[in-house]
Amino acid sequence: MLARRPTLALAFGSVLACVPAAALTVPDDMAQRMQACVVCHGKEGRATNHGFFPRIAGKPAGYLYNQLVNFREGRRRNATMAYLVDHMSDAYLREIAGYFAGLDLPYPPPQTTGAPAAVLARGEQLVRQGDPGRGIPACTQCHGDAMTGVNPAMPGLLGLPRDYVLGQFGAWRTGARRAAQPDCMAEVARRMSLEDVSAAAVWLSSQPVAPGPAPAGSLPAKLPLECGSAAR
Repeated sequence: MLARRPTLALAFGSVLACVPAAALTVPDDMAQRMQACVVCHGKEGRATNHGFFPRIAGKPAGYLYNQLVNFREGRRRNATMAYLVDHMSDAYLREIAGYFAGLDLPYPPPQTTGAPAAVLARGEQLVRQGDPGRGIPACTQCHGDAMTGVNPAMPGLLGLPRDYVLGQFGAWRTGARRAAQPDCMAEVARRMSLEDVSAAAVWLSSQPVAPGPAPAGSLPAKLPLECGSAAR
């Protein structure tokens, strides 16, 4: 009589029996728990310069916490994010925010290259000077001179995919993205033309990011607009 072949389960069990028990233990730490996040946001939350998903590594913890709360409470609309955070407590959302805020990782090269000089010039003007005649503050007035964000809750804008920046401005203009009132970014987005939004996104996504950028500790002056989420 022919000997029966071992089943796959038995064969797999035999292999596992040869592996030390310590090697089979999944570490219960934040890096392991956050594996669901890196599917979209890239390894360790650093994202890439391709695609729509933003970098979250190194962002101010207050900003990341605010966004997690906004997804949970419906002020930002994304079915996947809402599902992930729906039953998470404020304390755990702060723990997640603190984990990603503490990551200091290299940025990818600039996504946009070869943009028209006139578009880049307009984008830089909006970022650094704004457009006072139309009530548009400079991006640096809220996001810091280095555009790497300001603690506790203003995000950096460098290293973001161009399409992500465009998409978020569109969401603010239509009300699909909201923040704690008064919603300063929604007001800025409404004041900017589509051409202005595109120019700013092109300039931002054209800029290299030096190693080790960190959010500024504070802004040198008062915010140009009242912003409900600035200090949360």
